[in-house]
Amino acid sequence: MNDPRAHVVVIGAGITGLTAAHRLLNPLDGSTSNVRVTVIESSSHIGGKIRTSAFAGLGGVDEGPDSYLARVPAAGRLAREVGLTTSLTNPTDAHASVMHGGLHRIPDGLMMGVPTGAMSLARSGLLTWRGKIRAALEPILPSSGDHRDSVGNFVRQRFGREVHELLVDPLVGGIYAADTTNFSLATVPQLAELTHGRSVLLTARRRRAAATTAGPVFETPRSGLGALTAALTDSVRRRGGDILTETAVTAIRREGHSYRIETPTSSLDADQVIVTSPAAMSASFLRPLSSELADMLATSEHASVVMVVVRATGSDLARFDGMSGYLVPKPDQKRVTAASFGSNKWAHWNPGDGSMIMRVSLGRDGAPTHDLVHEWDDDRLVRQVVDEMRDHTGVDITPVEHRVTRWEHSFPQYRPGHLERVASMEAILMSRAPGVHLAGASMRGIGVASCITQAESVSATVSATIADTGHLRD
Repeated sequence: MNDPRAHVVVIGAGITGLTAAHRLLNPLDGSTSNVRVTVIESSSHIGGKIRTSAFAGLGGVDEGPDSYLARVPAAGRLAREVGLTTSLTNPTDAHASVMHGGLHRIPDGLMMGVPTGAMSLARSGLLTWRGKIRAALEPILPSSGDHRDSVGNFVRQRFGREVHELLVDPLVGGIYAADTTNFSLATVPQLAELTHGRSVLLTARRRRAAATTAGPVFETPRSGLGALTAALTDSVRRRGGDILTETAVTAIRREGHSYRIETPTSSLDADQVIVTSPAAMSASFLRPLSSELADMLATSEHASVVMVVVRATGSDLARFDGMSGYLVPKPDQKRVTAASFGSNKWAHWNPGDGSMIMRVSLGRDGAPTHDLVHEWDDDRLVRQVVDEMRDHTGVDITPVEHRVTRWEHSFPQYRPGHLERVASMEAILMSRAPGVHLAGASMRGIGVASCITQAESVSATVSATIADTGHLRD
């Protein structure tokens, strides 16, 4: 192809890959793009872990994440840029709870489960008095010892076992499907920032008081997050980008200053490559560039989660009024880790007939290997959800329709030292293949907003590299 523009290949058509492609073709500074972009996706689905489909007579109910952090500027800006401004909405003011011997409203003033004051904990029935006293001692404790980059170690050192088990682990673990004792503190920015002061509680309180960003924490299109990936897909194609689905990359080989991307049926030449696919999947096709890098990627661990969505009826559903859902701490878990009362959380998810849409998560990192819920059939999963929710809440629900989505090996687990390993992988690529870049949930953040931020950062790097070298294809 006689096209003088530099060619960038993006591997993976999830939110990171789509955002990177969009931004390469539509620079933030408003300049004219001078690159050609091809996105390669191994599956038939565009959007990665963002998937929205019709359910319970509603046009779109999410099967994966249902929103993004509104306070991360890149996410909201991108949604508005691709034409979703008028469709964006925020959660209701319903509150979340923790299920521990009953449902306890999550105390006010928490930062990722970390207290910013003692009084909200004192008023809560979630912790024992011993646990409350231990947490209240935090401001007078000496600086933390070596937490070994473990969320669990850090929180237990500062606040004791109960705050970790009943607040931080359910909240952080629920986001990442993680066992926070074996999860990197540095990869949870809201908590990592609290390590810089002597007292975590006082540091958290100051940060909360100094926060200038008001408004809702979360935001989403009314038709579901799939509207965002659909709008990005349309943007990429309208600007001349190609998106190839059902196309697996088998190898990337360096050829001088460029790269050859091989698939089972063809190959493409690229000047720059952005790899956004899951780490373990990327390992095999990156091996020709570096066996050391491939080995590091291949050992990445991922948790499997099942999302069961039900439209439920029942005479006692009114008992959930005002509640957005609840988390289940590990000491209380069987299989269910969290339940979201979607019709209470999102006003546009109300079927209008007295029934309720619920999204229930099962599975996490560290679950017994003999208890792989993603291998269960749908009926067994729905029965498990009904039985456990009755045990948790005392409410009998009757599922009149359901949908099951299995996210097998889909949640990257950031082990202690994760960011150092990512830096090492980036250094290997800089040395062996300076035109290849890593981004996405396996690297520096699993949330939608984090992936968008990573995508914009890597696309800016690629664009600057192309501009600096003045590269034109021969």
